[in-house]
Amino acid sequence: MIDFLIIGGGIAGLSVGARLSERGQVTVLEGEEALGYHASGRSAAMFAPAYGPPAVIALNFASAAHFETNDYLSPRGWVLIGGKDQHDVFHRDADQLGGRQISFDAAQSLIPILNPETVGFAAHSDSEQDIDTDRMMQDFARTIRGNGGSVLTRQSVTAIRKHRHWIVEATESFEARHIVNAAGAWVDEIAAMAGIAPIGIQPRRRSMARIPAPGGHDLRAWPMMLGAGESWYAKPDAGKLLVSPADADPTAAHDAFADDMVLAEGLARYEAMVTEPVTRVETNWAGLRSFAPDGSLVLGPDPTDPTFIWSAGQGGYGFQTAPAASQLVADLTVGNQSSLDTATIASLRPDRLHR
Repeated sequence: MIDFLIIGGGIAGLSVGARLSERGQVTVLEGEEALGYHASGRSAAMFAPAYGPPAVIALNFASAAHFETNDYLSPRGWVLIGGKDQHDVFHRDADQLGGRQISFDAAQSLIPILNPETVGFAAHSDSEQDIDTDRMMQDFARTIRGNGGSVLTRQSVTAIRKHRHWIVEATESFEARHIVNAAGAWVDEIAAMAGIAPIGIQPRRRSMARIPAPGGHDLRAWPMMLGAGESWYAKPDAGKLLVSPADADPTAAHDAFADDMVLAEGLARYEAMVTEPVTRVETNWAGLRSFAPDGSLVLGPDPTDPTFIWSAGQGGYGFQTAPAASQLVADLTVGNQSSLDTATIASLRPDRLHR
């Protein structure tokens, strides 16, 4: 008998599985051939503690010690870039993000390809950091296995029923005392199979292109670039540059791919702010970021059946909240006292969506 059956092998499922593996037998089911195949494997993955709604920010700061202890972070920072006609939106974003306005020359010293003819405003922060997402997922999986649990791929769930305990049909049949629904864009489908009311998750597409290093520059020390109005962003990655139109188009749960027109528009917005044209896109892809109706995470037992547990609605905050979010799910599941304040917990529990 499995104590905790986790459906979903992304960062949400692996982190919760690692926490719960200290309290019972854990099995993680991932439908794809590899862990983190969908949203987790397609994330820009920055640790930005002040980014997100209040409950997310609380989770970010509560996760900081885990990142530091495990040495998952490396310096990156960001520069917010506004065009000469973007005064209002630039200053709004700079205030919200907590950046310090800097001169064009200072910004160009950080990012040599910025275009003086088009860039009107810049702000900088050096507090945001890259997350080593692959090592983070593998460490959580290693913890599960080290505590006697299993992490299984190619296990797409096809049916769920309850007869005293949960019976989950995938490539194999599994019997479990608890289900943790960490299926990303598919969480409402999993809930429906189990006879649990959906929470109204909305998947939203985020597209990405990888281009060669602009002008042959060494990008290792470059900060992330953010277009004012969240109109595009670009981030160094393994000697290349990732560029996104920062799209958030509602869509159905599926194996997402980039929309060519949306990607082209985003690349054009990036190109307008730099001196190096995009001459080649090496590859492109898209991921699904999944949002609850109020934009915050959904964590903990379902109010109608406490043996069905949600770890959902991570949106664009999955990695940076994972250490604290997974600990909260485990605490709520086994009845431990959480270190988070009661208002934050209430704003994250699934109960709030069924009032």
